[in-house]
Amino acid sequence: ARRGGDAYGARWRAEARRLEGALSGSGAAPAAGGGLPDDAVAGLVTALAYPERVARLRGEGAYLMVSGTGAQLGDGSRLRSAPWLAVAVADRPVTAASARVLLGAVIDEDTARAAAGALHAEGEEVRWSEERRDVVARRVERLGAVELASRPLAEPGPGLVRAALEDGLRREGLGLLRWTADGAGLRERLAFLHRELGEPWPDVSDAALLERPDDWLGWELERARRRADLERLDGGRLLERLLPWASGDAARLEELAPERIQVPSGSRIRVDYGGGQPVLAVKLQELFGWQETPRLAGGRVPVLVHLLSPAGRPAAVTADLASFWRDGYRAVRAELRGRYPRHPWPEDPASAVPTRRATGGH
Repeated sequence: ARRGGDAYGARWRAEARRLEGALSGSGAAPAAGGGLPDDAVAGLVTALAYPERVARLRGEGAYLMVSGTGAQLGDGSRLRSAPWLAVAVADRPVTAASARVLLGAVIDEDTARAAAGALHAEGEEVRWSEERRDVVARRVERLGAVELASRPLAEPGPGLVRAALEDGLRREGLGLLRWTADGAGLRERLAFLHRELGEPWPDVSDAALLERPDDWLGWELERARRRADLERLDGGRLLERLLPWASGDAARLEELAPERIQVPSGSRIRVDYGGGQPVLAVKLQELFGWQETPRLAGGRVPVLVHLLSPAGRPAAVTADLASFWRDGYRAVRAELRGRYPRHPWPEDPASAVPTRRATGGH
């Protein structure tokens, strides 16, 4: 049946002649009567009818259609090694990752390009590669989802590179940056203050920081070009930009969440803010005479004190030192003084002299 009269037929014949020329030029042998071989005709017609189903080989019997859908040939198919196919009939079982090709025909690249030409595109592609774990910058020629050719891009646009790096940070986390012990500690202190006091102390979770990279990564991210550039950025130093300088609260950081606390022995012990409650882990003998448990965040949160044995193992845990000296110390003393006779275990810890050293006495 004719559709659209002579004008439609003329356009069809002209397109068929053009494609026949492309096929002949690419090595397809003409039939004895001067036309295309039957297989070539089947491929041409199928590709024209279903251009979104033009598919390229990507593995043994596995294809990618220009629509982006995977396609799989059966084990016994004679088409399994064809570089290009036009898929006429396919289905996709509910649990299958790829469509199953039930009927298809071999085509060549020229036919594929001509039939699916509306999907042809060429341009810059700058993205974060999960496989390489780095920025990949290329100029890519595509037929829909099928990559035809690519070459490295020497000077990708800075905006595209930055977007790719931000994507890498979202995918892999801020561990891509360099975090010293002090930098990681600052982040934990800020997280503690945000949790306990709220604004103006900033939210420093990955999600919050990646929502506003300009506020703290700034020009450093603008100048970065690859993963190695991110790994050189000092995360802790950059986080200092988020301290509440404008309100004046930044000056209270050491008061509200000190990095270290000085104990009665004179030692300055680092506070661990990595858990739900700040932890001060210190040898028991260094705290003799200390009745008041330190409180942080303006007195809101008591420090959880891990009282360590001379070997550095937890002997007791308390958030109330006065109660420990009164009720818990006697049991700890009875258990440990025989094992560590060179360390002081006074009967009255409240009046004992705190010390970092073994003294040889009970």
